[in-house]
Amino acid sequence: MTAKVLAWLIFGLIGMAAFGYGRKQGRLKVLVIAGLLMIYPYFVDGAWALWLIGLGLTAALFVFPD
Repeated sequence: MTAKVLAWLIFGLIGMAAFGYGRKQGRLKVLVIAGLLMIYPYFVDGAWALWLIGLGLTAALFVFPD
């Protein structure tokens, strides 16, 4: 349970920060990935899945910036 809450918090904050950055810079891909980071925890139940998807989406912010 603690791992899930921590994943929600960490990836939600990363998503919020990336969303603000993407909106300010006008980068659509960053906005989409940030939106997914903020929304996906509502649909994923397992702790391992939360962490793996969150890490993958966070990495996508750096691999696909434009």
